Amino acid sequence: MTTSISFNCLPFEKLSLQELYDSMALRQEVFVVEQNCPYLDADGKDEAGHHLLGYNTDGKLMAYTRLLPPGISYPDYASIGRVVTSPSARRTGAGKILMRESIGWCARLYGEVPIKISAQVYLTHFYESFGFEKVGAEYLEDDIPHVGMVLG
Repeated sequence: MTTSISFNCLPFEKLSLQELYDSMALRQEVFVVEQNCPYLDADGKDEAGHHLLGYNTDGKLMAYTRLLPPGISYPDYASIGRVVTSPSARRTGAGKILMRESIGWCARLYGEVPIKISAQVYLTHFYESFGFEKVGAEYLEDDIPHVGMVLG
């Protein structure tokens, strides 16, 4: 079962108040509440990035990523972060569509630069399916095991 999602990619200053609210609400729903991980989500990087928002036909935000140019999270890499799908979009293929869109938008926005992510360890096989490779040792980020991964 796949879901119909329409994507739009916007710099921070072009987000409507509703889009900003939707993205922050989804990020908090999953990262803070579902994963029981209290952390400061508003980390000062949102303003420097582009925000990929995937809405369904009912106008509900189903998928989201934050795309950052080189020099914000990593000196020599663009970055895809805050990768999140709505619980109601899980097992529909939305996550795969989201990552393909995110990788494509990084190339359009930042050129052919490598992309680095901080991946939750349990998702490494998912990211490897897009060509990402593990770099470095595992580490804890907000008490969740992560590993660096690079594409390109």
